[in-house]
Amino acid sequence: MAPPAARSGGGTSLRELSSLVPDRRQSRFEPARPGTEREPGALLVLSWNLFHGRDAPPDMAHRTARSLLLRATIHNDSHVQVNRSLFEEFASVLAGAEWNVGMVQECPPHWAERLADECQAGVYRALTSRNWLAPLRRRVAQRNPDLMGSWEGGANLILARPPWQIVEGASVLLNPFRERRLRERRRLALVRLVYDSREICVGNVHLTAGAPDAAAREARRAAETALEWARGAPFVLGGDFNVRGTHPIFGDLCSLVGLCGAANPHGIDHILSRGLDTVSPPLSWAPERRELDVLAGLERRRLRLSDHAPVEARFSLR
Repeated sequence: MAPPAARSGGGTSLRELSSLVPDRRQSRFEPARPGTEREPGALLVLSWNLFHGRDAPPDMAHRTARSLLLRATIHNDSHVQVNRSLFEEFASVLAGAEWNVGMVQECPPHWAERLADECQAGVYRALTSRNWLAPLRRRVAQRNPDLMGSWEGGANLILARPPWQIVEGASVLLNPFRERRLRERRRLALVRLVYDSREICVGNVHLTAGAPDAAAREARRAAETALEWARGAPFVLGGDFNVRGTHPIFGDLCSLVGLCGAANPHGIDHILSRGLDTVSPPLSWAPERRELDVLAGLERRRLRLSDHAPVEARFSLR
């Protein structure tokens, strides 16, 4: 069966992919462990919800009206909360991490090419919700990210580092209007990756929040669509499922279609696979791995990026 075409306005078509593959210049952020691409048959997958490019200190009382309206920096004895663009900080963490394939959710749409450039990766972008009047929303969000929050608009990205190359991409709607009504539109981003004679397919999702039945329905639809699109190639489906690993949907996907490997019973970010051997099962990062040292006045504090921890898993191709 032919792959589903990218929906109008919902993603980047295959014709546009070349414009999103950056020059392989040296990033100013050095990868922490750059040897992954030289491991034949290895595939390290990372998934991270970026929280629309905002920070999330463990003490959320930091997010005061003074911070929200006046963009004041607030801190306690350990952490700081800021209200400004954090592209450089997110880029430094992503570019410095070891991965072959990155799946990103809740990404400001205009970050896509710049993130790919810093990570020295190709990228496929699928727009999600609230992207009308994008230029105006972007200007407001750059000035006050916390005030805009998710209203800036969002995108799901799939990033692929050499030697893997993106050769095909598609964006598929998971919740038509008759189902979602006033809820956010949810899309499945799909890419086909090749390296020499090897081929894998990757799907990235961010499913409905606060409605487990809807999220489970979308997960099932994403898995069926993705596996049909993969046409027998090994497959990875990951992202923010918005249901915990104990939900029955993961047992169903594993037993019925062979997609297995939910991250953990307490998390909502998961990486499932089919046709790959799991070397290291999905594991969430410790909080300090997404924290940076910053100055708060004359003292140093920790800046914690996003309200989600990245999840990573390592596979080998059969």
